[in-house]
Amino acid sequence: MFEKFTEKAINVVSSSQETAKKIGAKKVTPELLLLALFDEARGISLKIFKSYDITREKLIIEIKKYINHTNCSAITAETLPFDEGYKEILKKSLDLANKSGNPTILYEHLFLSAISDKKSNTVKILEDLGFDIYKSKLLLEKLVQKKIKRLYHPEIEENKDSSLSNKSTETDNIFDSEESAKVFERAVAKLSTSNYEILGTEQILSSILEDKNSELTQIFAKYGVTSENFEDKLAKIQSRQAEYEGRQIIFTPNAFTAMSTALQTAKELGSSVVLPEHIVLGMLKTKRGIAYEILKELKISDDDLAHAIIKPIEKQMPETLTILRLAKEEARRLGRNVVGTEMFLLGIIGEGTGIGGQVLSELEINIKDARTVIENMIGFGDEYYDREIIFTERAKRVLEKAWELAKKDNKQKIESSHMLLALTTEPDSLAMKALEQLGVDAVEIKEGIKKFKEA
Repeated sequence: MFEKFTEKAINVVSSSQETAKKIGAKKVTPELLLLALFDEARGISLKIFKSYDITREKLIIEIKKYINHTNCSAITAETLPFDEGYKEILKKSLDLANKSGNPTILYEHLFLSAISDKKSNTVKILEDLGFDIYKSKLLLEKLVQKKIKRLYHPEIEENKDSSLSNKSTETDNIFDSEESAKVFERAVAKLSTSNYEILGTEQILSSILEDKNSELTQIFAKYGVTSENFEDKLAKIQSRQAEYEGRQIIFTPNAFTAMSTALQTAKELGSSVVLPEHIVLGMLKTKRGIAYEILKELKISDDDLAHAIIKPIEKQMPETLTILRLAKEEARRLGRNVVGTEMFLLGIIGEGTGIGGQVLSELEINIKDARTVIENMIGFGDEYYDREIIFTERAKRVLEKAWELAKKDNKQKIESSHMLLALTTEPDSLAMKALEQLGVDAVEIKEGIKKFKEA
């Protein structure tokens, strides 16, 4: 039976057993279960107790009126037997889980069973303390409601079509890194020797290929793309029509799209600066412009080149890249092609080694319980696994905030602490609602991150 319990539910049972041993009880009773439920209460469950001004001291005073224990020293046996009342509550918890469609027994199932058990003294104890049984049951029942198959992710309706042309200020960050700044300088110099005044993808890629010693240029060389044969192809281009599919700006429209995509790619690969590698990946993703046309003429496979560029980045194991990869895996596990903030949370927990994961671990947040809460919140979808994974707008805002926090910390990489801290800036997000149910709030997260950074 206990293999179906979440870690939090197991902690409740273990806590009641330990208390029984400490006081010299011969059996574990429902009254001790009630005390354990209070000790392990988090989030809404804790708020329920607090709303009736119930403290541990008050609870113990009431419990002592009903519990029998010996005067001998604490019992040293590894486990104590449950009395019949306790066993009945455990059985009812399993029944509740089955009825609500949950594959696991949650803390809330134990809580519901305990306050519904009129045979034991738990209800009498709580009522004597002014606890509203009926109102509390309604709240707890909402938390354990059956998982619903939802066709749409709860955050997806926030996604709105947004034109890249309305995000022109984002491109100010593209050439922050030393490597990209040099690319930009060379590209601008090329403009002065041409008849053009607006920067296009061809000048940008040409400038990238000029750096003969860079790892990126060496990757291109493996695919037969050199500065010489690219320039040879470029010299034969008679028109820049492929660069213009919109209004004129400092970049050609396609270059602007590629640069904006490069910025987003940098964030998704865990970098707080845009590197030449991200710019090339941006060009490959947009599939437009003269530079892309030349690469196609040179018979370059988009996917192969992109994989070759990303592989060295993955070897560096940036925390955020791992978090986002895990977030996508969690989305697919639930039959979804949408990554929301709640998937970021699971990714941070799953990554585990960074400050973000360590902070959550210290706050007793584990992947098993977090998955259970999130599954109950968003249900299961039926999207095909091979569909492109997209981010909700709220998730994009979190990633943007994490980028800003990393830059503020003068970090070259976006770290898990930046991701976790960024989640707290979206209080209405699914991630923060899940954390609330797990008994953690934004203040605890901020203090936890601060402590780790100061250590």
